[in-house]
Amino acid sequence: MMSIKHLDIAVIGDEELVNAMRLAGISKHYTIKGNQDVHENVRKALTELLTEPDVGIVVMLEDYAQYVEDLVTQVRKKKGTTPVIVEVPSKFGTRYPDIREYYRALIRESIGFEVEI
Repeated sequence: MMSIKHLDIAVIGDEELVNAMRLAGISKHYTIKGNQDVHENVRKALTELLTEPDVGIVVMLEDYAQYVEDLVTQVRKKKGTTPVIVEVPSKFGTRYPDIREYYRALIRESIGFEVEI
C-alpha cells in the first residue's frame, strides 16, 4: 500500500488574494506589495517555494507569472513532479481568452488525462 503524503498549498499574490487564501486556511503565503521590485520579489518567493518538498500546489496571481515564466516552464516540463503552479486571474480580469480551456489544459498537462469542468 502506498503511503499518502500531505502536501501544502502556497500562494503568491497581492494583499487581497493572500488574505482570501489565508481565510481559506492557506498558511504559506507571500504578499507582493507595491510596484517596486515586484519582479525580484515574485522570483524570490517562487524560488523558495520550489525548494520546499512539502508544497504541492502554488497559487500565483496571473499578473505575476510573466516575471517567472522560465521557472514555471521548467516545473511544468517535469512530468510527475510537484508543485503544480496554478495562475489565478486578478480582480481586473484574465489575459486568457478562454479561461476554462486554460484550466482544462493545465489539468490535462498536470495529471495526464481530461477532466470535465
